[in-house]
Amino acid sequence: MSRPPGDDPRPRRAPQSGGRPAAGRSEPPRRRVGEPRRTADGAPPRPARPRAAAAGHRQVAPPRPGARPGRRPAPPHRPTAPRPGPRTIRLADPRRRLRLVTVSLLLVFAIFAGRLVQLQLLDSDALAAGAGANKYLRVALPAERGSITAADGTVLATSVDAYDLTADPTMFTPEATHLPDAPEQAAGLLAPILGQPKEKLAEKLHLNSKNPKSQYALLMARQSPQVKGQIADLKAQLTKQSDTAACRGQRLLLGKPADKGGRQFLDAACVNPLAGLFWEQSTRRSYPANGLAANLVGFVNAEGAGTGGLELQYQQLLAGQDGYATYASAAGRRVATAGGSREDAVPGSDLRLTVNPDIQWAAQRAITDQVSNAGAEKGYVVVQDVRTGQILAMATSPGFNPNDLAAARADQLGNAALQDAYEPGSTAKLMTMAAVLDTGKAGWDTHVEVPNTLQRSDRVFHDDIDHETWYLTLAGVLAKSSNIGTIEAAEHLGATQAESNKVLAEYLDRFGIGKPSGLGFPGETRGILAKPEDWSGSQQYTIPFGQGLSVNALQATSVFSTIANGGVRVAPSLLAGTTGPDGRFTPAAAGAQTRVVTEQTAKTLTEMLESVVTDEQGTGTKAQIPGYRVAGKTGTANRVDPKTGKYSGYTASFIGFAPADRPRVTVSCVIQDPVNGHFGGQLCGPVFKQVMEFTLKTLQVPPSTSEAPNLPVDWKP
Repeated sequence: MSRPPGDDPRPRRAPQSGGRPAAGRSEPPRRRVGEPRRTADGAPPRPARPRAAAAGHRQVAPPRPGARPGRRPAPPHRPTAPRPGPRTIRLADPRRRLRLVTVSLLLVFAIFAGRLVQLQLLDSDALAAGAGANKYLRVALPAERGSITAADGTVLATSVDAYDLTADPTMFTPEATHLPDAPEQAAGLLAPILGQPKEKLAEKLHLNSKNPKSQYALLMARQSPQVKGQIADLKAQLTKQSDTAACRGQRLLLGKPADKGGRQFLDAACVNPLAGLFWEQSTRRSYPANGLAANLVGFVNAEGAGTGGLELQYQQLLAGQDGYATYASAAGRRVATAGGSREDAVPGSDLRLTVNPDIQWAAQRAITDQVSNAGAEKGYVVVQDVRTGQILAMATSPGFNPNDLAAARADQLGNAALQDAYEPGSTAKLMTMAAVLDTGKAGWDTHVEVPNTLQRSDRVFHDDIDHETWYLTLAGVLAKSSNIGTIEAAEHLGATQAESNKVLAEYLDRFGIGKPSGLGFPGETRGILAKPEDWSGSQQYTIPFGQGLSVNALQATSVFSTIANGGVRVAPSLLAGTTGPDGRFTPAAAGAQTRVVTEQTAKTLTEMLESVVTDEQGTGTKAQIPGYRVAGKTGTANRVDPKTGKYSGYTASFIGFAPADRPRVTVSCVIQDPVNGHFGGQLCGPVFKQVMEFTLKTLQVPPSTSEAPNLPVDWKP
């Protein structure tokens, strides 16, 4: 592409011709070294403009009009990069590196020290408060209490699901609820359901001075699922009531007038005062058979610990071993994701008793009816297996229902058959006769002359009725229950009265009088028997016929079981065995056996006891059972009033065993302070018959196959 004339930007040079200038142009004078450059007209040049700030750019003054363009400026000079050569690696200075590490460590230690000062001194209170709001709690895991069953597995006591009602007192404060009296309002709602005083519940919901930050309070333990359901429904209803639009607005604004402490309150309808209540899984004791064997089984207290009867005696075995669980709690709520620990509880062992529930029911019904008919204070029946010593029934009237302890009197909660010490009266004559026969001092047919009165020491003794002189055999003395005849027989035990007392005391001891029965039952009395050398002038004559010493009903029953068992005493037992947490049943040890009298003595005494029931002169004719030979003895003793310590009223009793030819069961009946009658044969004879008949049928004991010997009870002078 051609350029028009004058558009070539390159400067034109003047043609050279012999080194002279071209025609028409004058040559400017040459500039000397060091002389300033001049313009074409010879004038000195203008001062140069300052250079541009950008490096490598030179500013050129614009050409004057008509002047010839100057040369194009040369591009800036760029230095040429040196060619890469081999690099040299140099090690860092170790001292510099050491100084850097030292400074870094000092800086870290300084940070740690500062943080430690902050935690221990500056922020300790705030951190402690924070730990109180989020901490680990240790909660007990109650062990399931073992059950108590009868011999056939009938449940007498067991544990069922229950719930502990707890509360967080910090959630009932005015600041937390925006109510001035949240504890009182909550207590007012709970009191009718729990049956507790409002003031008592409100006190538990208030923070106390001993533990002002407590987040746990036990309101009621071991509540039934029904009670839990009532409170849960009420709580849900209050929550729904407080969740209205108006209430939500109040909670957002909190515009209520404040109290003197600056706290703002909400309308009562907008607050659920039960929000701070919680439930914990637990168990409670239940007695499915209600009052059956209640005086024997016992009961537990509000905390679930045994307080009476077998529940108390075997508390440690039944209770098992509690476990525990730890978990994090924040503001009264469990933090499930915070971890924790747990040790499971070990359940308690189950108890299986020797009690037959059917026989127990029959015994309770019989003694309850007769106590009511006689207008008596109380009564008790004991049924014992003569071969094993096991107790098949132990009934007390009046009884109680352990499911409703509030309806029972305090004197009804014990077991009078084991805890009452009473003077046995004529039933104790069996032991005197055993001593006389076993020592060979007399036989069943020994003649005894019995006057109407007998002077001994400072007293005159009588029989229960006035009579002319009786001429009785020793069997007749027992059959007619003569006090005077028994005194005369006991006097032959030794050469002197002191020796006779000592011999009789030895036999009483062998029969277990004045010693624990071996059951270990709580509150059981061992009876009262003084040492023979301490017997008073009257005691040495009253003890042979059952006054001046005391026994419990089981001790008296065991005496007859010993004779029925051929003269061998078997320690009474009530526990058949236990079933541990592993499900393995362990039988209880058999009762210890002790020979008290010879087998022949026991056989003779049995025949003498049959005369009490079969002979028309006997005192126990109401105890006869068709088809069975019955051996037994009546008792009518003066009763010591435990309140005054003086004789008042009577103790009526009858104790016997059957079948007399092959003894299997002993039944005793005792009635205290009857009003309608007082003789043992009259009041307790029918009870014995009723219970014994039922027991023989229940155990399927076959009838007797021989007739009673009917030993003569008197003789003609």
